[in-house]
Amino acid sequence: MPKLKTHKGASKRFKRTGSGKLMRKKAGRRHILTSKARDRKRRLKGSATVDAGSTYAIGRMLPYSK
Repeated sequence: MPKLKTHKGASKRFKRTGSGKLMRKKAGRRHILTSKARDRKRRLKGSATVDAGSTYAIGRMLPYSK
């Protein structure tokens, strides 16, 4: 069986934790920040887990992140 290629776009966007969960950054904190409320920007900080429906598809794109 040949080696599988990692989807490079997915590898830059998602990271796997030690327990195997997939983490992602929250959307909406790149630009046009002056029109967003301070508490909204605070809520967008940090990482979030990938929802269960997308975990399988993203996991397929990252074959060696275990």
